Amino acid sequence: MSRAVGEVLAFGIGVALSPVAVIAVVLMLVAPGGRVSATAFVVSWAMSLGAVAAFTLLLADGANARQDGAPADWVIAVQAGLAVLLLLVAARQWRRRGDRGAESELPAWMQKVDGLTTPRAAGMAVLLAAVKPKNLLLTIGAAIAVAELGVSASTQAGALSVFVFLGTLAPGIPLAISLLMRERGTAILAEVRSWMVRENATIVVVLCLVFAAKLLGDALFGSGS
Repeated sequence: MSRAVGEVLAFGIGVALSPVAVIAVVLMLVAPGGRVSATAFVVSWAMSLGAVAAFTLLLADGANARQDGAPADWVIAVQAGLAVLLLLVAARQWRRRGDRGAESELPAWMQKVDGLTTPRAAGMAVLLAAVKPKNLLLTIGAAIAVAELGVSASTQAGALSVFVFLGTLAPGIPLAISLLMRERGTAILAEVRSWMVRENATIVVVLCLVFAAKLLGDALFGSGS
């Protein structure tokens, strides 16, 4: 169990460092009645991560991710492919980065977050957790890392639960601050939002480079052998 959890820890933290999710939840929380929408966002986010991870794990198990005591050849190829895709995401974000000395403007779609209904907030969480490239690639990477170990179904489920918990910290912490600190948390959330908006591109670039290196290392040297 500890080995499987160890495989997903880094991936979970990588998903947790999702500036866009934090910004979205903070914007919801500062709007009237925003806690309901923010709660729906967090729940939908967790369910989306779990669904993608579980689906990937089922596919990987069905394709025999571990063969003869080592990761299957297709696992190595997928890990290398994920690394390349993460490098492309990093390059795209780097080109888009703004002046680090000034706060970047929010995308047009995010400027409307504070007026989202609860169903639309949940839908946005699905898009950001399960479709946004960085999070999707890291979730797939986590599931494959667990599948290639060849452990029991209960151990796999436990490891993925840890991954989902860690990955949900991104939108979950601002919501917890708002619920626990009420008005006092508003200033803290405003500072967090400002920093995340300003450093969004840098955070994503660094994370993509780090996990691209990890996946390439796993592909070349075999993390589960």
